[in-house]
Order: sequence, then structure tokens, then C-alpha cells
Amino acid sequence: MTVLIFLGSLLGAMALGIPIAYSLLVCGAALMWHLDLFDAQILAQNVINGADSFPLLAVPFFMLAGEIMNVGGLSRRIVKLALTLVGHVRGGLGYVAIVAAVLMAALSGSAVADTAALASLLLPMMVAAGHDKARAGGLIASAGIIAPIIPPSIGFVIFGVAANVSIGKLFLAGIVPGVLMGVSIAITWWIVARKENVVPPKKSTTAEKLQALRDSTWALVLPFIVLFGLKFGVFTPTEAAVVAAVYALFVSTVIYRELSLKQTYEVFVAAAKTTSVIMFLVAAAMVSAWLITVAQIPAQLIDLLQPFMGNQTLLLIAIMLLVMAVGTAMDMTPTILIMTPVLMPVVKAAGIDPVYFGVLFIMNNAIGLVTPPVGTVLNVVAGVGRMKMDEVTKGVVPFMIAEFIVMFLLVLFPSIVTGPARWLAN
Repeated sequence: MTVLIFLGSLLGAMALGIPIAYSLLVCGAALMWHLDLFDAQILAQNVINGADSFPLLAVPFFMLAGEIMNVGGLSRRIVKLALTLVGHVRGGLGYVAIVAAVLMAALSGSAVADTAALASLLLPMMVAAGHDKARAGGLIASAGIIAPIIPPSIGFVIFGVAANVSIGKLFLAGIVPGVLMGVSIAITWWIVARKENVVPPKKSTTAEKLQALRDSTWALVLPFIVLFGLKFGVFTPTEAAVVAAVYALFVSTVIYRELSLKQTYEVFVAAAKTTSVIMFLVAAAMVSAWLITVAQIPAQLIDLLQPFMGNQTLLLIAIMLLVMAVGTAMDMTPTILIMTPVLMPVVKAAGIDPVYFGVLFIMNNAIGLVTPPVGTVLNVVAGVGRMKMDEVTKGVVPFMIAEFIVMFLLVLFPSIVTGPARWLAN
């Protein structure tokens, strides 16, 4: 009955068109009423405590860093570097999108920001070169969702706070899976691009490659600063976010000089608006998370999953299928906030490494950003490219399948995640 109250109130509020953050508060109030614990003061206290978290300070600074990079010229220089390196091969512009996505993922950690930048810069070029617009849009969308996997990742920050798992370890564990996602869509693009008769751009000269490398050096230094700082304990993930934002601001205003005072104000406002949405979601979700624990919903879920508890692989497959289903109807942040307090007790009871599970969970949620009907990243590509949603959906399908295959390979072979993560953490 408690589970029905939880799901019924949450889904019912969302069906009425109530924003997800408010739906979470409605769900929390309904659970409190059902458990005979309703108290407005407790409700307000949990909302305040939900946002009162030092690690969550990483979110606004990583959001700010991503906004600055897109406006300040860092993203454009990354794309230009990728274009000079791989743009000349058959289907080269597609590989440019993938390489640029991986490099930009190591700068911002925001799928929406990276996808918007890639779509605005590369989609017109790919269409002008003769590539199918829907397929090109699908490739860019699938490449954009690498951002939540490769550090720094906003998704890992939110999961780490919600699950009480080391954000630094999550960052280091996400490097190899993120690269594998890039490899999977590159292989898929190689297969589908053979059907297109597109003449690639001419090969860049060595001088042009060196010039592009020099122009992008300041942008490329940032991920190394963050990763080395985390590995050697120079700063925490939250402090790394501050370093990223300040560094991006310095490079954009002093080195590249492409960010004006007016644009700086607009960038700060845009980052603040996005951050406010995320933080309110986190705060509202903490009410439900507390009540989920009080109502012992995780214990009930453990009982339901008891047949799988003896086999970690089967349990993870069942959980991943559940998250896939939820991801088709809900955005990444609310899915993390709602499902983490429910699933983590199950994961711990089964003896699964929380960091390993966190990587799989965030990867699944990231792919959910390109699964219809919600598909936030699909909407971004459709909006920037002035395309219909169903066109982008059709184009993204082969790449989405490739990324799901990678995810389930990681389920079957955990050492792909845990091995490199353990080596990087030492």
C-alpha cells in the first residue's frame, strides 16, 4: 500500500501537469499523511536540509564553466581541433562530432550544454556536406550524452550526494566507460556512414593541425588540471568545479578575449537559472528520500527482488531494465533523485560496489536523455537544428542501441569499470 501511495501520488501529480519538483513535494506530503506523520515543519526542514550540502556546490560551478566554454570560444576551438585531425576521413564530420564530444565532456559535464554547442557548430556543416540531417542529428545527440559519464560530471555529483558515495571515485571510474561509449557510436557511425556518398573535407596540413592544437591548448589543459587535482588530492570535486569555472572565465576573458562584460553577466544568469532548477529538484527529492526510508520501501523492494539477490549480474540486469523504462518518461536529475534512495539499499544488500553501480546507473540515465518521448537532448537537437522530434528520434536509434550494448557489457564484465577505476584511484 505504501508503494502504491508513493507511485500513485507522484505519477498522478505529474499527469496533472504539475512540475516534477512540486510533484515530489506532493508525493512527500501524501506519504507523510499515509504514515500519520504529516507536519509542515518537518516538510520544510527536509527541503532546506536537501539543498544544504557542500558537495552540491559543484553543480552551479560546473554549470557556469560549461556556459562560459560555449560562449567564450573554448568549445569552438575544440571542434576545430577535431576537424583538423579526423575531418578528412570518410564520414569525417561524424568522427569530428564524437571526438569533440569526448573532449568537451571532460570540460563541462553537462549533456545539454555540450549537445547545444555541437549541434549549432557541426549540424549545419554535416548537412551542407551531404549527410542525412536526421542521422547527423541523432549522432550529435548520442555523442552529447557522453558528458554525464566522463568527469567532471554533474550527474555523478548528484548521485554521490544522494547515495553518499565518493564523488571523486565516481569521476575516476567514469573515464573508461565514457570513452567506450564514444568508441561504440564511432563504430556505428562507420557502419551507417558507408551508405552515404559524401565527399569529406580536404586533409588539413601539418601547419593547420599545429595551429589548431595551439589555439585549443588552453582549453585542453583544463581536464588534466581537474583529473590530476582529484587523483593527487589537491582539491575536492567541489573545489575542482570552482577551479574549472575560474579557469574558463580567465581563458575566455584574458587569453581568447571573446567574452565581453555583457556576455559574462548573461552567462552567469543562464547558469544561475539552470542551477536553481536542479537545486530545487534536489531539495524537493530529499523529502521523498527521507520518507522512503521511514516507510521501509527499500526493504519491500529487496523482498520483491529476493530471487535475484544471489546473482549480482541478474539483479543488475533487472535494475537496468527498470531504470531504462523510467528513463523514457522522466529526465535524468529527477530519476536519480527518486530512484537512488530506493535502489541503493538493494545494491548494498547484494554486495555490489556502490561506485560501480553508480557508473552504470548514471550511464543508463544519460542514455535516457535520448530515449523518447521525453528525451531532453533530443529536444535540444530538434530545436537547434529546426527538425521534427520524430526525425531526430529515428536518427538516434542505431547509436542509442550501441550505447545500451556497452552498458550491458559493463554489467556482464564489471572489471572493465572497477579495474581502471582502482588503478586510477591508487
